[in-house]
Amino acid sequence: MKRIRLWQGVRMRRVGAGADADAPPRPLVLPAAWDQAAAEALATLAPGSFPVTLPDAAEAWIAPIAERGRRIGIDPPLSEPLHRLLLTRRGAPSIGVWRGEAEARPGFVLNLASFHDPSHGLDVEGFAEAVRLAVVALTLAAPQAACLGVGVADLAGLLAALGLDYDSDAARDVAACLAAVLRRRADEASAELAGLFGEVAPEGADSPAPPAACVVPGLAAAAARPASRLGLRHRATTAVTAPGAVEALLGVETGGIAPAFSPLGSSGGLSRAARALLAARGTTAEAALAAMLAGLDPLPVAGAAAHAAMHNAVAPFLHAMPPRPAAEPAPVPRTGRKLLPARARGYTQRASIGGHTLFLRTGEYADGQLGEIAVALQKESAPFRGLMDAFSAAVSLGLQHGVPLEAFVEAFTFTRFGPSGAVEGDPAVARATSLLDYVFRHLAASYLRRDIPPAQEEPADTVGDGARDQAPLLPLDLPQEATPRARRRNLRLVQK
Repeated sequence: MKRIRLWQGVRMRRVGAGADADAPPRPLVLPAAWDQAAAEALATLAPGSFPVTLPDAAEAWIAPIAERGRRIGIDPPLSEPLHRLLLTRRGAPSIGVWRGEAEARPGFVLNLASFHDPSHGLDVEGFAEAVRLAVVALTLAAPQAACLGVGVADLAGLLAALGLDYDSDAARDVAACLAAVLRRRADEASAELAGLFGEVAPEGADSPAPPAACVVPGLAAAAARPASRLGLRHRATTAVTAPGAVEALLGVETGGIAPAFSPLGSSGGLSRAARALLAARGTTAEAALAAMLAGLDPLPVAGAAAHAAMHNAVAPFLHAMPPRPAAEPAPVPRTGRKLLPARARGYTQRASIGGHTLFLRTGEYADGQLGEIAVALQKESAPFRGLMDAFSAAVSLGLQHGVPLEAFVEAFTFTRFGPSGAVEGDPAVARATSLLDYVFRHLAASYLRRDIPPAQEEPADTVGDGARDQAPLLPLDLPQEATPRARRRNLRLVQK
């Protein structure tokens, strides 16, 4: 495979990754800054099971497209723009284009968040040109396709970078203008190609007028561009589809136009969108934490109702969309949040379970009732510590909203996962079947004056944490040296 000039000088790394957890690792080369999810996506997109580099895998589908474009006189040449679109993680085609396989609706995903730069804002012209490039590339890759699916992803990330709440009129105006630009620029490109490949539709269908103004400079003007009245090569050009390997390769955090349903990323820290929102508003993570402790909400999370409203704002401009999100059920009445005093009482308990040390810190109201917990771990991985931090925050919020401690005790005692075993350092709890089991046994003893019965002892000959999950021995599984009489003693009559 020839060397691609645009990729020269890009720092790369070698990694092994499979298309799924059961697939054998495949040697891959991709940019050093791209994560493991991108590597797994490349293993899925690139055909075969042989070692592959991202530039070569891209060249395999770009080269035929660029050559067809050169032969029919499309200018400027397509090779470098398509490689640049992928290198900057702005866009990539659907899996069928990567693999050279036919698709009913060949697609192209444009990563909206990557078109934003904190210093220059949203690159409106770059987005419009990427739409045109996607339509041309898909048409050359699949000349017989009557429907294309050029779509967008990570709308929530873009809105966060702009400092907009997902559930706001300003955010919906931006999304509607982006959808209008996508539709009108895609139809214009389809009309240009109709002269080369023939018309399929007499002209583009009417779509509603986009918002007259939005907070992004130049976006409303680009959206107001008149729709094409020429014959089109395609009956449909735009679609928002369910996220997949292409979105993972581009580093997308949220698929399509969906909101970010949590401010936390997969590693347990703040997501990229959450950090971008704080930066856009001139707020640090420390200030956001202080605001949360004061009962404020610096990182609002949008729900199904906001998702449905965004769907309504965007759908009139596009040819295909996922089903409209279901409306949220009526909210369940709940008590207001009772915040802890600024200087709360409590204590810290140190304990060790199976060689793993944890510190349990409590916060109390003036009357001695529990209102907050925090669990700090020493040996565990960063994702596990992040999950435990988030779990502690969720339990604390529940306690402060009136959920009784008894409910948490009933839910989380007797949970089983490693580490488990004898407890050292806490005379109130002798054994625990998991870290969570220990935490709520201790809280029950300390705040409810309740001694939880011990869990059933593990058999003496079990080995490792996974032994309890093994199936019971069947008669044919008994040791071969056992005598028939010994086997009979080990069998029980369970049904007559």
